[in-house]
Amino acid sequence: MRIGLLTEGGYPYVSGEAGLWCDRLVRGLGQHEFDVYALTRSERQEARGWVPLPPQVSRVRTASLWDAEDDGVVYGRRARRRFAEHYGELAATLSATVPGQVPGAAGTVSRADSEAAPVQSALEADRFANALYGLAELARDEGGLPRALRSETAVRALERACRAPGAHRLAREARVPDLLTVAARLERALRPLSLDWYEDDGLGAVDLCHAASGGAAALPGLLARHFCEVPLLVTEYGVRLRAHYLTEPDSSPSIRALLAAFHGRLAAETYRRAALITPGNAHARRWQERCGADRAKLRTVHPGMDATPFAEAGESPECADPRTLVWVGRVEPAKDLVSLLHAFAEIRKEEPGARLRIVGGPADPEGAAYLAHCKGLAAQLFPDEADGPHAVGSNPVSFEETGGPELPSRADAYASGALVVLSSVVEGFPAGLVEAMFCGRATVSTDVGAVVEAIGGTGLVVPPRNPRALAEACVALLRDPERRARLGAAARARALELFTVEQNVAAFHGIYLDILSRTPARRVVLDETGEPVPFSAPAEGHVPGRWTEGTARAAVRGGPGWATDAPVRATVRDPAPEKTPAGTSGGPNPDASDMGPPAAVPLTAIDEPSAMASVPVTEGVR
Repeated sequence: MRIGLLTEGGYPYVSGEAGLWCDRLVRGLGQHEFDVYALTRSERQEARGWVPLPPQVSRVRTASLWDAEDDGVVYGRRARRRFAEHYGELAATLSATVPGQVPGAAGTVSRADSEAAPVQSALEADRFANALYGLAELARDEGGLPRALRSETAVRALERACRAPGAHRLAREARVPDLLTVAARLERALRPLSLDWYEDDGLGAVDLCHAASGGAAALPGLLARHFCEVPLLVTEYGVRLRAHYLTEPDSSPSIRALLAAFHGRLAAETYRRAALITPGNAHARRWQERCGADRAKLRTVHPGMDATPFAEAGESPECADPRTLVWVGRVEPAKDLVSLLHAFAEIRKEEPGARLRIVGGPADPEGAAYLAHCKGLAAQLFPDEADGPHAVGSNPVSFEETGGPELPSRADAYASGALVVLSSVVEGFPAGLVEAMFCGRATVSTDVGAVVEAIGGTGLVVPPRNPRALAEACVALLRDPERRARLGAAARARALELFTVEQNVAAFHGIYLDILSRTPARRVVLDETGEPVPFSAPAEGHVPGRWTEGTARAAVRGGPGWATDAPVRATVRDPAPEKTPAGTSGGPNPDASDMGPPAAVPLTAIDEPSAMASVPVTEGVR
């Protein structure tokens, strides 16, 4: 099977949270062939290069979301009219009154209006989809959209939509700077519409598109489905719409409302068109259902994490200091270390010998300022203590980072304490807690995100922003070593059963086969001599339904693929594949020892970006 893996800011680049599970997934499914289509977020990310790629990755194509180079495409009068029409429709759906609300109503909605809300919502969803695909078709016909999306025509269309009768109150309040900001954000979000990825030699040649996240990463999958009828699988371990709400606190209400409307409409369209949706936890699943995802399409697949580095700590829990609490993670305000420090002050009153190790560093200037604030608070709450008048005092709270002689790895950090604490006020899937569970450590956590789902009954959970409750739970476990041991053993067994790489890979392998079995075969595969390859498409691929269905239709909509589509050449082993030149934005130039055996290269693959591409696109063929 040939999979088109769609990423944004992750795999195959070195940086990016999503890159970890994508790399494990690709390496675990060596029987399949992967084409990676990656959207980059920053110049720094491109400069850091790619991770070493396994041989089953046959192609990597990248496109930038961070630069603002002019595509040089100038529209004629008819194309400008088409753009104004489609962009105006898109803007109208973003500024329209929220479904279910009646203009001028004083906080009440009648029964008739309530019953009409689903119909109105469906109409608005279709209107958004028609505008989105209309812009994509325009970009395909004319060569690109970036210049048009940054034009005065786009800003004026957005302004007309916000000033139109029936527009939402926050949209009507948008000023010119707000409209310019929204237009710039929309231009960046819609850049995938201008790519040349949606041809028979690109995403049209894959059997399945797998988007590693929602938002911009799923947009190429939507277009591949629209232009080439390629099925789409969407995986979200963190819902992009939720992330948008959390990362736009400083923008004006009008900007937040319009951008939230766009991301909400895009998420709903993605969920509607996807063949299956795989949330990483129940927390993400609830967000997806709220955004319009059909429950019949949802299958929870927990993230796959490598348990090997934590095996030694998990098999020897007795090496932990029974009086030490450990916090491990990225230092930022959402982790609420201030509450943890106040809770530890209460713990010290009950257990004077207790110590707290805070392991981790900041990721940005905001995190660095927060770390400095926490260090100052710790110095105030816990003055350095000395055993005598001639001894040097020490603070019971230490701020450390992994990589040093005392804590070479995260596993050593977890192993150093008998109890692992999480004090966050915002959390998605708590990967740090799962690592602690691999190490066989009892945990005390705040009830946020997917914490309860991850730990089950193997740890204690308290409300967020409640230092007293956090302190009481920690003291209870510090005073009961047998209970700690039982909880730690149960936590390790749960993590090894639910959150390993093996279960994640097996789940996606079954999902790939399930989707393909319900997707009609679209084209015949030919070998290098031009002859059809027997059994190149599975027999169940010709039946648009499950084998267990009693009334499966034998006819494929639109006729058989061989009657309408151009043949696709089979893949062969290239004895001397070209390497990506060093210094290009496509990634590093690893030597042959790092690259592994030669990968399968399509005979008809186009190795250079098409002249129709409107944004810089680089492609590496391995």
